[in-house]
Amino acid sequence: MSATKKIGILFGKERSFPMAFIEAVNRRNLPGITAEPVRIDKVIQGEPSGYDVIIDRISQDVPFYRAFLKNAALCGTAVINNPFWWSADEKFFNNCLATRIGVPVPRTVILPSRELPPDTSDQSFINLTYPLDWDTIFRYVGFPAYMKPFAGGGWKNVYKLHNAEEFYQRHGETGQLVMLLQEEIVFTEYYRCYCIGGKYVRIMSYEPRNPHHLRYAADFHPSRERLQQMEEIVLKLNTWLGYDFNTVELAIRDGIPYAIDFCNPAPDAERSSVGEDNFNWVVEMAADYAVERAAAHQEGVDNLTWGEYLKHSTEHRHF
Repeated sequence: MSATKKIGILFGKERSFPMAFIEAVNRRNLPGITAEPVRIDKVIQGEPSGYDVIIDRISQDVPFYRAFLKNAALCGTAVINNPFWWSADEKFFNNCLATRIGVPVPRTVILPSRELPPDTSDQSFINLTYPLDWDTIFRYVGFPAYMKPFAGGGWKNVYKLHNAEEFYQRHGETGQLVMLLQEEIVFTEYYRCYCIGGKYVRIMSYEPRNPHHLRYAADFHPSRERLQQMEEIVLKLNTWLGYDFNTVELAIRDGIPYAIDFCNPAPDAERSSVGEDNFNWVVEMAADYAVERAAAHQEGVDNLTWGEYLKHSTEHRHF
């Protein structure tokens, strides 16, 4: 490997995780490997970023950063997570993929936005039947159900619906958002699971019905078999999706873990919300993994992670 390997982290308002990550990498005192906040003073097509590895925590909210990362990846930077796949992915596709690889998920449908997208009219939707087959949709999903955006996160614009009338009322408030309608999984236990590098897994008790600051205060006690079962699901999903840094949420119903949300490529890692033990784990594992990727980095080639779904697609293989 070259004499110097530089690891950068690209972030927004968060501070505890990025600063701790940088300190954790540099504390290792590894010859020729350093970490720092990413610095951008220009982005010129086809020119390298100056970083061998970049941890991306913010480009989902900043299109300029996403474009910067794609150019960096093209020039050989190992971007965590792959910005091309992250740009293409969304929660409905995640669920569709899960049904093909044998991971239980809630019954889910996708809905067109209530209001027309910009620069479209009724004539733009000649292929869409109106009204939709609501009776079949409601029978398939059932009530109570949850409605949430097919892309995005942070528990924004999430509704619990008890009947069709409530659905119509709430859907009328969603504007141009494309929404999912999803079966409610009445769970006895719930877990949020970090997955780093497709191999490091941290299974955390989680209670999504608590206020945000108390969600990690849950204390479930899964058996060794249940832990192994959940770890296998987490690894399988991330292997197929190709995420280097993600969380998977699992709800246990009748002894079966259902994957509820597993498109979280910039997952919450703030000390104040995840708690000290979880925070320390994610900082150290992220640092270890970034160092691994820096050491393995090769100049002038694609250093991204690509998931099994894309690999199978390019090789024309069946699931």
